Amino acid sequence: MFLSGEKIASFMDGVKDVQIQSAGVDLTVKTIYEFDTPGELDFSNESRNIPKGNKLDFEEKIHLTSGSYRVVYGESIKMPENAIGLVLPRSSLMRMGATLISALWDPGYHGRGQGLLVVTNPHGIILHKNARIGQITLIKGVRTGKYEGTYQKENL
Repeated sequence: MFLSGEKIASFMDGVKDVQIQSAGVDLTVKTIYEFDTPGELDFSNESRNIPKGNKLDFEEKIHLTSGSYRVVYGESIKMPENAIGLVLPRSSLMRMGATLISALWDPGYHGRGQGLLVVTNPHGIILHKNARIGQITLIKGVRTGKYEGTYQKENL
């Protein structure tokens, strides 16, 4: 069962009314990073290396050229322990030649999530500070869980 946007917003901080949709909540751009080193991932996570990236400073808007960027969202969330979260790009972002890639948001996760912004438009895109780029939706499950991974309370 999908939760309503109003219900999802009740688990979040920093949400304005315009962000609340019927089946989700729009996520905004807080911070954008360029990748500056390779990442590394193995089976056990012993060698896991997540690039910190180069923070792109912008006051009002920024022109992003074709490429991949790590985006930190402006809103934080305390995921309920009986739901998972999915983030999809807003259709306006796709119509501009860009998309968001996201992993599953686990039950019990608490933090300010991140996404992979991929710009394929050869002319790039222009994003304004706090632009709404994605939408999170929550799917309620029958089992409960508690996220205890590395990224608990990230970006808070």
